[in-house]
Amino acid sequence: MIASYFDQFIIINVFMGFLTSSSMMLLFSLLFIYLFFNGKWLIPTRWQVIMELVYVHWSGLLKDSLGSKGMKYFPFIVGLFSLFVWLNVLGLFPYVFTVGTHIVVTFGISFSILTVVTILGIKNFKADFFSLLMPQGAPIALAPLLVIIETASYLSRAVSLGVRLAANLSAGHLLFAILASFGFQMIMNDYFLLSLFPIAIMVFITILEIAVAVIQAYVFCLLTSIYLEDTLKAH
Repeated sequence: MIASYFDQFIIINVFMGFLTSSSMMLLFSLLFIYLFFNGKWLIPTRWQVIMELVYVHWSGLLKDSLGSKGMKYFPFIVGLFSLFVWLNVLGLFPYVFTVGTHIVVTFGISFSILTVVTILGIKNFKADFFSLLMPQGAPIALAPLLVIIETASYLSRAVSLGVRLAANLSAGHLLFAILASFGFQMIMNDYFLLSLFPIAIMVFITILEIAVAVIQAYVFCLLTSIYLEDTLKAH
């Protein structure tokens, strides 16, 4: 009996209800992050060079967009980026659960980020923080309508962050499963030459999905850094 395409998204209990496939991958990702950041060689290895490039890139980006005060968010952004990169890339391996495909996880993180941004914004600017809900130069008569629209737009940040990541990763994994199923059925029915076509496509998509895994983690953290600007600059 062939498994359903959606079986790969089911969370499996690994150990006595305390450890699931999702939490296990989170622990593995944290372990890889620790090993990845643990390079202290005088002559940098390839991994250390990549890590230094990540460090320099995010450091420059936060300084340009948030200023020197924004550097206090640097550990959070780099840690979040590293976590999502490892979760997404490890999820491409066979029999490995992809945590980022679950909207509960991605939306939970994005909602937490929006909540923290709101709390810090109110703490730093008090009532002036809510000026972002009223565009500058807009007619006063349109204020009630604009405030409703801007409030909905502000709250939708959490949805867009979480859903974008989960949807892109889920689409790639479903495409993998469908192509693998086609190739398997052709091989089982002795259509070996025809099976080479979906297999060749899978090789190409594998390279593409590695890029998507890194890009989606980058976009998530880039948007997070943009949202954190509301905690430092008044509108």
